[in-house]
Amino acid sequence: MSYITIQNLTKKFGKYTAVDALDLKVESGEIFGFLGPNGAGKTTTIKMIAGLLKPDEGEVAIGGHMLSKEPLICKKITGYIPDRPWLFEKLSGMEYLQFIASLYAVPETEFLPQASKHLEYFDLIDWKNNLIESYSHGMRQKLIMTSVFMLQQPFLIIDEPMVGLDPKSAKIVKELFKQRAREGTTIFLSTHSLEIAEELCNRIGIIKEGKLRITGDMESLRREAGKDRSGQLEDIFLELTGAWELQQVIAVLQKK
Repeated sequence: MSYITIQNLTKKFGKYTAVDALDLKVESGEIFGFLGPNGAGKTTTIKMIAGLLKPDEGEVAIGGHMLSKEPLICKKITGYIPDRPWLFEKLSGMEYLQFIASLYAVPETEFLPQASKHLEYFDLIDWKNNLIESYSHGMRQKLIMTSVFMLQQPFLIIDEPMVGLDPKSAKIVKELFKQRAREGTTIFLSTHSLEIAEELCNRIGIIKEGKLRITGDMESLRREAGKDRSGQLEDIFLELTGAWELQQVIAVLQKK
């Protein structure tokens, strides 16, 4: 059963079409990788799915609820980690988590065990009462991760999840994604790390110039790109998004 249904999703900025009539379905419990070059329309698409940007055309349905008609319900069941999270620096880590829980009307008796568990996972438990302004970039990213995972929402949108994370934390995040997907959580994952996408995602969609170029599992992507079974996602991605441009640049650099 499709948990996310996107139909004819379109967004224009003046004469520039950032997202062009995008159609997509994501199943319950699926980790869907959303890839594309810089400026392809990934973040614009994500913001529309998260309800932060109104589309010019088209519709998004989350868990059977139309985002345009039931935005509060859709946002309540959606956890969103942006590529550039913003935090209240004068709050402590735990105060921030309490604030997030209050937005979703989650009582302390429910969120506190989950918050504490994930703070332990990310080695933040000893920092929970420190002001966020004292946190490093990686610690802030881990706090954002904690704030989303602790809510146990059925749909997660993740934009560049590993930025600033150390190898241990990155491994924990990947295992949490896998665990949540096994439990039925639907994960919409955008990343420039093709290795992460290849490791985690059940299916992958590649967007270029606002249009969805292809969706499918690794085997179908290999067929489309004309690669054999040993073909890596990096080679497939470059083939489907314009490998000849890269070849031209490399040729010029090699002559210097």
